[in-house]
Amino acid sequence: MSSESPGRTAVPTRHRGPGPAACADPAAVAAGLHRFNAAPAGAAEAALLACCASPRWARRVAAHRPYPDLDALLAAADEASYDLSHDEIADALSGESSAGLGAGAPAVAHTALRAAHAAYESGFGHAFVICLDGFRPEEHRDQVLAGIRSRLGNEPDEERAIAADELRGLARGRLARLVSDPAKADVCPTNTDVAGHTGCGERPDSPSVPV
Repeated sequence: MSSESPGRTAVPTRHRGPGPAACADPAAVAAGLHRFNAAPAGAAEAALLACCASPRWARRVAAHRPYPDLDALLAAADEASYDLSHDEIADALSGESSAGLGAGAPAVAHTALRAAHAAYESGFGHAFVICLDGFRPEEHRDQVLAGIRSRLGNEPDEERAIAADELRGLARGRLARLVSDPAKADVCPTNTDVAGHTGCGERPDSPSVPV
């Protein structure tokens, strides 16, 4: 099933499966959330900036710790993102890379997407972002290609709202992975781990990858 309107490419209906929060191991989430709650403010904010490049969003989410569970953390992240101004959303988008197809896509698809990215960034002034959480890996190529083709025809205000929503989804997924992946344990050290450490510059894994 797809949705389309005159002059636009049909976009596959986005039936999402469970996101990273639903698939996470409860014990790993509890441990990661404890570390996030106990981390120094600077380390927590640095880790949050890797999820969404808005300083005010990061400060606000960090300031409301401790969180009793992952759902409360994600709800706070959503609330903070809804309060961002136009300029703050623009700043956050400036920290993103345009969504790509991954190494398995044919060369012709990469070439077509690079051309679409150039047109998109010229028209809207920021990277094309799309949250692919909940989609199977084999669906990512179609979602990215159809999504950018469709959204190229949007009016600036319409696309700004869509991009903000996709950015919110990316931040949720990255935040869920930040606290649920044991491999990210050093991203938010507690006060007893590394004195003066201010977090990690690496971004938690996201299905939206650069070309």
